[in-house]
This record gives sequence, C-alpha cells and structure tokens, in this order.
Amino acid sequence: MTADPTAPVPVVLGIDDLRALPRATRIARTSREGVQLLEEHRDSFVDELWLDHDLGGDDTVMPVVTLLEEAAFDGRPFRIGTVFVHSANPIGAENVVRSLARWNYRVRRTTAEAATGTSG
Repeated sequence: MTADPTAPVPVVLGIDDLRALPRATRIARTSREGVQLLEEHRDSFVDELWLDHDLGGDDTVMPVVTLLEEAAFDGRPFRIGTVFVHSANPIGAENVVRSLARWNYRVRRTTAEAATGTSG
C-alpha cells in the first residue's frame, strides 16, 4: 500500500537544545526560538509538541509554557493534539506537565528515548 500523497503531513514541533527528534517537522533549540515557532503555528493545528525543560545554560522551556498558559487564560489556547515532555530533569518536567494540565492541554511525561526513537 502506498501513502496517499494528498494526506496532510502531521505537524510535529520540538523544542530541545540537543536531541535530533527525528519525528519533528521543525525544531527550536532555545526558548526564544520555541516561542517564535509556536507563534508561527498560532492559527493551525499542531499534532504533537515535544518539550525538553533544560535548553542549555540558564535557558529553560518555561517561556514557551508561559506563552501556552497565557493563550489558554485569554480563551484562545493553542490547538495541540498532545504535548510530550521528555526532559531528563524530573522536577522541571513535572512543573511543565502540571502547568499545562492545569490549562487543559493534553500533556504526557515521556522519556528522552521516546523523543529520539532510540531504545536505552
């Protein structure tokens, strides 16, 4: 069976400073790039959003989380199928999960291996 060339390509966004994220159609490496990437997709559906908490140095994904929270607070949440949090930082990851779940985003904690498609 061949793939339907007219089928829409899933939009999979990743925000991670290091990982390849082979499923991602676009990757941002900093929180600033992550905010810009989400703003580019403001009015479209994002199938998956993969978030790493720690983005190198003092940078974290929290500005992206704040953008998502503010959008929900304003009554215009981003349309995202599932947010996957794959950080190796358990406390940071739980903060992201808790913050987004509070605003009714569908969010799941997963492993970095799941994000890269590798197994331990």
